[in-house]
Amino acid sequence: MAVSSIPRTPVDALDRPERHIDPPTTLERLWRWVRAPLHLPDRFQRWRLRAALPAIHRHAGRLAMLDDVALNDHILSLRRRLLADGLTPRLRCETFATVREVAWRELGMAHHDVQLMGGLALLEGRIAEMPTGEGKTLTATLPAATAALTGVPVHVITVNDYLAARDAEAMQPVYRRLGLNVGAIVHEMSPDQRRTAYRADVTYCTNKELVFDYLRDGRELSHDRTPLLAHAARLKGSLDDRRLLLRGLHFAIVDEADSVMLDEARTPLILSGRDSNDPVDIALIDDVLALAGQFREDEHFVREKSQLHLTEAGRQVLAEQAERRLEARGNQSAWLGRARREWLLQQALVARHQFQRDRHYLVRDGQVQIIDEHSGRVLADRRWEQGLQQMIERLEGCEPSDPNRTLARLTYQRFFRRYQHLAGMTGTADEVRHELWRTYRLRVVAIPPHKPSQRRDWGVTTFNTPNERWDWIARRAGELSAQGRPVLIATVSLADSEALSLALGERGHDHAVLNARQDAEEAKVVAAAGRRGAITVATSMAGRGTDIALETAARDAGGLHVIIAGLHDASRVDRQIAGRCARQGDPGSVEWAVCESEPLLDELRGWQRHVGVLHQRLKRAQHEREKRHARERARLLDADWNEADQLGFSGRGE
Repeated sequence: MAVSSIPRTPVDALDRPERHIDPPTTLERLWRWVRAPLHLPDRFQRWRLRAALPAIHRHAGRLAMLDDVALNDHILSLRRRLLADGLTPRLRCETFATVREVAWRELGMAHHDVQLMGGLALLEGRIAEMPTGEGKTLTATLPAATAALTGVPVHVITVNDYLAARDAEAMQPVYRRLGLNVGAIVHEMSPDQRRTAYRADVTYCTNKELVFDYLRDGRELSHDRTPLLAHAARLKGSLDDRRLLLRGLHFAIVDEADSVMLDEARTPLILSGRDSNDPVDIALIDDVLALAGQFREDEHFVREKSQLHLTEAGRQVLAEQAERRLEARGNQSAWLGRARREWLLQQALVARHQFQRDRHYLVRDGQVQIIDEHSGRVLADRRWEQGLQQMIERLEGCEPSDPNRTLARLTYQRFFRRYQHLAGMTGTADEVRHELWRTYRLRVVAIPPHKPSQRRDWGVTTFNTPNERWDWIARRAGELSAQGRPVLIATVSLADSEALSLALGERGHDHAVLNARQDAEEAKVVAAAGRRGAITVATSMAGRGTDIALETAARDAGGLHVIIAGLHDASRVDRQIAGRCARQGDPGSVEWAVCESEPLLDELRGWQRHVGVLHQRLKRAQHEREKRHARERARLLDADWNEADQLGFSGRGE
């Protein structure tokens, strides 16, 4: 997208500008698949971005000579010109230079050339792949402030509340000096507070909070989604526009774009409400769970691509058990229909055999709370649907909650494509550049690091049992800590982090743990992780989006050492975790500690017999799972198109 074509449309809760999206035809999908691998080489794209740097530096040199009063006058003049003329190439360079000078005076940080290149890529509507630690938070101020100065509301979307609040507060001096106001959306905010934050020139928010607020507005608007109908409904008194939150989908910058736009896109966002008119049948739940406990894997059910399916033997046993229950208890509708009872049993099997405590959920204060597999955090007020929540609650001895009633649903793919201008940044986009193009029509630009990386790869160490792995990691962490090096150990699940914490404690090693139980202490734990000799155990560190700053003594001792204890679904996630060390030219190292019983490797045991090299097996397994996830995301998007008109919620004109 050309920089001068950033759309400027009415900014109003009723006009609510957003892109019109039509379901792609078969030929369009085929054309996208063909075009996906066809793109300009990164070398050419970087050359094109570098071509704008001399003009930015010329403006920067002139601005550096101005005093504070003269700089304020320049900012006012620049804003008037941007509002009058739009974003021309000349004004783009001048605006970037102005933001850079303001950042230097307010924060003591001037954007490096690679950050300027990243900002230009974002302004063009691309995905900027920037290595971890290259300052993506500061980079985002360049396109965000530029668009806001032209009168376009900006959403900077990140992965969790902590980062949204932190980045908004940290970058606020820059925006304030430019005459812009900034807001932040976090989970605990009231509707009035959210409304105020969305009215700001630049709003920092999380992907989940943003989509759910969009769905809530859709429920308020009902069928009056076009501007004309919305204005007419307000005049009739059937619509109170003061209850609406968003002002449209204008300009979005997505941090950790591959995680937000792809990894989390496998789960649709569902706005639901408690359905007290449909009471929980505890006797039925207990009955189905008891029956599921009698079923054996590979005999009565099988696992296929992370899903559970009944075998013919399982269906036969279910039919026999259903007949007995009908004879003993009369005609219960749940047991009469074959499809209904098979579906109930599959849900019970999922509750018993698919979801694991302290990996997918934890039990706290008598409640089952879902753990986000991407960020390692508890998902507040989120619940499984279709009776699965109540089954797991019953298994864990908790009081079953009221079932939910679906009010609206939307996938991330459809939501983000509605933005008039969409861009993103991440440290790992190369592996999914083709899918980003097919789904969002976004090209990836690889931005080089500011300083050459000094990261050392210590390879992969394998173990027969988890206990052997935890003992070895505890010993290795103790040795490195004694040398003065900070150690970060990334585990896949909460249960793994606690097992490792126990092993470290038995050896007398002081350490900090960051998982779903310690979310409130994240800032404190991360701040201490770069100290000399510190040992930190964290789940889903890739999804936390936080950088670890090293003390001078820790840097001199060799920098941060990262131990990746377990395999993640995609190699991108491992690469993000490895990127926590050796940032901005710091020293650092990374190694893997892998069990032969890893679930990811179990999926390819037959293939492993023909390949003797573990590293090749790991890459192959991760590649196969990532391809399957891509197919799941495509299937989910197709299903979302088909269900778009249900529940009274389909995008404008769709």
